Amino acid sequence: MRSILLFLTLLGFTFSALAERRPNIVLIMADDMGYECLAANGGETYETPRLDALAASGIRFEHCHAQPICTPSRVQIMTGIYNNRNYVKFGVLDPDEKTFGHLFQQAGYKTVIAGKWQLEGGFTGPNNFGFDEYCLWQLTRRPPRFPNPGFEINGKEVDFTMGEYGPDVASDYLCDFFERNKDEEFFAYYPMIPPHFPFQPTPDSEEWDPTESREYPKSEWRDEWFQDMVKYTDKVVGKVVDKLEELGLRENTLIIFTGDNGTYAGMESQFQGRTWIGGKGSPRDSGTRVPLIVNWPGTTPEGRVSQSLVDFSDMLPTIAEVAGIEVPDEWAIDGLSFASEIKGKGAAERDYIYCWYERDGRREKSSEHTRTQQFKLYRNGEFFDIVDDFNEKKPIDVAILEGRDLETYKMLKTALEKHMAITKELDETQNNKRNLLQRDSKEQPRSKKKNV
Repeated sequence: MRSILLFLTLLGFTFSALAERRPNIVLIMADDMGYECLAANGGETYETPRLDALAASGIRFEHCHAQPICTPSRVQIMTGIYNNRNYVKFGVLDPDEKTFGHLFQQAGYKTVIAGKWQLEGGFTGPNNFGFDEYCLWQLTRRPPRFPNPGFEINGKEVDFTMGEYGPDVASDYLCDFFERNKDEEFFAYYPMIPPHFPFQPTPDSEEWDPTESREYPKSEWRDEWFQDMVKYTDKVVGKVVDKLEELGLRENTLIIFTGDNGTYAGMESQFQGRTWIGGKGSPRDSGTRVPLIVNWPGTTPEGRVSQSLVDFSDMLPTIAEVAGIEVPDEWAIDGLSFASEIKGKGAAERDYIYCWYERDGRREKSSEHTRTQQFKLYRNGEFFDIVDDFNEKKPIDVAILEGRDLETYKMLKTALEKHMAITKELDETQNNKRNLLQRDSKEQPRSKKKNV
């Protein structure tokens, strides 16, 4: 009887510990994979069975918007702050910024980043932004990223020369991190390397050559290899999901999948019976609209298709709320949490999205707009109905607006003027920071290549 009582007591403690354990978070962001690349969204050119399966058993968002190009999106998703307030220049994250890495690390989570960095800071950069471990391409140098790649792994330059494939190196490291930390709460940020150019064969392509160690020049790119790269991106996501399943962690892990901006400019894809042309680098929908899938078994409603507005500033407060972590007030983030929708308790409450964009941080050349699912208002006064005019060829005469359309216009105008005032107030400060960081970047010594 004593043995039975002891067993039941220990069993109770075990269940209690499991119930109190906070969820793991895995945030995956593909590189240059626009909304039209996901079959579940209506894409007809690409094969994405693993992502489609995540969408079918979770929530698929139809109105998620990133920034038009990579670094601006990385800065916004990591800090929860709009680019007008903290974007300095391409390829840099202001070292004074706080990120979701800091947030989860300080809350006791194990933190890791694997994939593409592109934010400077040297070997200690990822650690200084809150990550315990890293396995990254483009941290201290820019070696090949696909066949026989070069990485920086926890303070060392590592060059792979035996036919390895960059996306496999990053995802293998991530899976190993899961294995080593299966008894810990962890936050994994996976900014993927593919399907960004150069478009070249993957290990699943007929033309794959494991002896290659170069990035194909544009003259050799093929659109079908981009299709292969999207398919391999999907495969790698599946590998990550399978590893979590294997370790018994899937039920307690929230997976978020998105893309950092629209597809490569000019790339033609078939989407819902029409041709979608990639618009990376443009503030139009083809440059900002990205896939978003949220999947947490037993928590996210299965097969929900959400019409909620989401932008990249929302990711930090959302994953923080899911984990029960408070974002310090002094961080003054712009994002709004959509954790309630993840838990099936109602749609997110965002009325509009705001976007400030200039690739190189030049304040005088920036673009600004606010938008809803249907309408978009630019700083120059142009107002578009994106549903009827996807390519923004015919600005609407606002003088003829009435009813709900007029109310939407007024709301967007008020919101845009608010953000424009903030932008103007920060122009001098941000320009000074940009000049200072440009000087510091030029003074940093170049790293020497090491074969490990």
